[in-house]
Amino acid sequence: MANALIRPMSGEYEEYLRDESRSVGKAESISFPHTTEDVSSILKEMYEKKIPVTVQGSRTGLAAAAVPYEGHAMNLSRMDKVLSCRQDEQTGTFYFTLQPGVLLSELRKMISGKRFQTADWTEEAKAAYTAFCRAPEQFFTPDPTETSASLGGMVNCNASGARSFHYGSVRGYINGLKVVLMDGETLTLRRGEQFAQEREGTLRTDSGKEIHFTLPSYQMPHTKNASGYYAEDNMDLIDLFIGSDGTLGVTCEIEIRLLPLPQIIWGVTAFFDQEEKALRYVRLIRGEQLEGCDRFDIHPVSAEFFNGDALEILRREKRENSAFAQIHDIPQQYETAIYVELHGDTEEDMTNRLLELGKAIQQAGGKEEDTWVARSQTDLDRLMFFRHAIPECVNMLIDQRKKKNKEITKLGTDMAVPDAALEETMAMYNTMLKERGLQSAIWGHVGNNHLHVNILPNDSEEYRKGKELYNDWAAKITAKGGAVSAEHGVGKLKAGFLKVMYEEKHIGEMRQLKKAFDPQNLLNRGNLFAPEEENK
Repeated sequence: MANALIRPMSGEYEEYLRDESRSVGKAESISFPHTTEDVSSILKEMYEKKIPVTVQGSRTGLAAAAVPYEGHAMNLSRMDKVLSCRQDEQTGTFYFTLQPGVLLSELRKMISGKRFQTADWTEEAKAAYTAFCRAPEQFFTPDPTETSASLGGMVNCNASGARSFHYGSVRGYINGLKVVLMDGETLTLRRGEQFAQEREGTLRTDSGKEIHFTLPSYQMPHTKNASGYYAEDNMDLIDLFIGSDGTLGVTCEIEIRLLPLPQIIWGVTAFFDQEEKALRYVRLIRGEQLEGCDRFDIHPVSAEFFNGDALEILRREKRENSAFAQIHDIPQQYETAIYVELHGDTEEDMTNRLLELGKAIQQAGGKEEDTWVARSQTDLDRLMFFRHAIPECVNMLIDQRKKKNKEITKLGTDMAVPDAALEETMAMYNTMLKERGLQSAIWGHVGNNHLHVNILPNDSEEYRKGKELYNDWAAKITAKGGAVSAEHGVGKLKAGFLKVMYEEKHIGEMRQLKKAFDPQNLLNRGNLFAPEEENK
């Protein structure tokens, strides 16, 4: 191949044919660009040769968006530099521009330690960085469970995480993007500069080429949502690319916005002997007025749910696997756990909110003594280890079963519903799982009514039942005004669910929108659109 960056696919690169979804694909070639110019030159060659391109970051996604099924795999993991810093003169807010291969875990270390490589920065950027080093500690709010996620991947699926209950998804913290289109043209997008006119949009590439397009006419659900293209009247057009599953262009530069880190962070895990009591507690801490209860003004940053099956899996792993020894013992009578995080700036305010939490626990039917409270970083780390250990244990369990039956994968939902539908949705999950005799574990961001139901099949028949159940739920969740994907993106695995959530005409509008930016449908084929949709 003419471009030296493009290498033939071989066994050396086999790991790049899969991601955390456990899906495995194929490709004829692979590249590891370092710069925006590298990406542009590779895409130009692929465009001219009509070769499909699948873009990858750290491959931590759960929807197979980064799994190539043909053509070329472009891996952005070596685009891992922080390029610049600036400070808004009016607000004092700090912004950093970085490449898409920067990992969230590394970014957090650089921000908290105030250690960035600045040798190649402009003098203006270095001056802003000096101000950053002197300022109170800052943080980047999005916190997906998988901290080895790349920033590019987080942008492509509009990642969120536990703290999104208070802070929102990554969309709210992206101020600028540099995007390379399939033909090698580049787009520079800055928040607040380019807007749609109702549902009509025009963007100009850096070379002056105009791209005209129409946004889909659907109304997005009023829940957490990462299902299809973001579309609203008169929207900021930078939002079109955030959560687009990489189908419109390759994100090569990202400007993120930081916030001042709260002075105090506390965590509380409350345990309940019945799931109904736990869900009542969630409604109370959200500030809902329930009959016979006070109305609370607690403002939690996150509210995380773990059902009895998830707790039982963790109990077993704690007994059998020394890697989980640091987790506190979980008494058998506990059926459900809710983890709440509080952020504040004064001890008095935080103590008052902690007392309010105690009242909410009691009024929901729980006991204040059935809690783990973390006021130090060490204790917080232990609670977070508890939070992250549950999905890790489930993945280990599935990997063991997959050795006996390669067809088996974890079937995990990523659906969200409006507040009013939380309890009936949980009842639906529990009833339908029991009727089909399927093992499962449920956890997730209950503050946003966004639960991950993980079906754990033992054999091919249970796997088939689980997939059917997933399809049934997609229809029922949509009917409740919910979203089929709330944070993981649609990728390839959930493309069929968009046809459940949106009408056929809306899918057609989405295809036409993609065609405006990728006329030959070469970029990230299979993401968003099921294979039968691709050639329409």
